[in-house]
Parts: sequence; structure tokens; C-alpha cells
Amino acid sequence: MTKAKVAVLISGRGSNMAALVYAAKAADCSYEVVLVASNDPDAPGLDFARAEGIATFGHSHKGMKRAEFDAIINAEIQKSGAEYIALAGYMRLLSPEFVSQWEGRMLNIHPSLLPKYKGLHTHERAIEAGDAYGGCSVHIVTAELDDGPVLGQTQVAILPGDTPDDLAARTLIAEHQLYSRVLAGYVRQEIEG
Repeated sequence: MTKAKVAVLISGRGSNMAALVYAAKAADCSYEVVLVASNDPDAPGLDFARAEGIATFGHSHKGMKRAEFDAIINAEIQKSGAEYIALAGYMRLLSPEFVSQWEGRMLNIHPSLLPKYKGLHTHERAIEAGDAYGGCSVHIVTAELDDGPVLGQTQVAILPGDTPDDLAARTLIAEHQLYSRVLAGYVRQEIEG
């Protein structure tokens, strides 16, 4: 089976990236991770990727214009031969130029049941609203923040007395399950036409 090549962008420890990497090891998985890149050259997730034999790239965005930095990351992605991008805890807003270049081929995992709670502090907002469920969504990235078509979601029950950290920890488990499944399904559908 020909596997689609995926670049994963991270900003920190990369637990969602690790889940994608482990899922890709299955013979029937439709993608492989060919690059892990970060806007923080010291991101712990880069060490994990190197240990797994995956090419890495880290470059600080500080002091750079958004489009200028995105062009540097894009050049590395192009060099890797990646056909898709998975954002996995990548804490940067992307330039419209970058987004349009990868239209329909860039996915993101977000810790809420979109369209609820776009942006940050999603768990806190869900608890404060008295929601019965938080959760996570995988969506196609568009120029609008957390606004692209939703490809999959998992609900996570909010328990009495939950703190945002409690809910975040349980939601992360759901994210690890959901992201690899949705990414694999999406690229398989694209490959098979």
C-alpha cells in the first residue's frame, strides 16, 4: 500500500504527534509521518521524532513576520515531500498564503466540540457554560481560526467538580484516538479518489 506523506507541526511535547506516529506504524495505515517541524527549536516533541527516525526541523518564529516564518516552514515541508499537514498543538496562527497553499490538505485537532469554543481556554469555557460534554474535533484548516469543515468529533463527559485540567487530561486521550483515525480515513479517501 502506498502511504500518503504527512508533515506534523508542533509547538511543545507533541503527544498528538506521537499518537499519529504510532498509528502510522500499522501496516494498513494510509499515511506515514515524514517530517515533524516546530516553531520552537527546543520543543520536546522534536526529540521524540528524532528517536523514531523521523526528519525534524525547528526554528524560532520570534522577531519574524508571520508570512516570512511560514515561508521557512513551508520550504522544509516541500523538501520532505509531504502531501498533507497535520497541526498537532501548533500554537501559531497561520498566514493566509500558507493556508491557501495547503487548502484541503491541512488538518487540525482542536479541544472542543466545534463550532463551540474556538480559540483558547476551551475546557474552562465549557465548564463555565455548564455543558454536560466537552470534547475534541478534527477539522480542515481554513483562513478563519478553527472554522473549517469538521471531519470528526469525540464527546468527553464533564464530571461534577471537574477543573479545566481534569477535563483537558481526559480530552487528550480522546484526541489521541480521534486524530489518527480521522487523518487515516481522510487521506485514504483522497488516495482512492
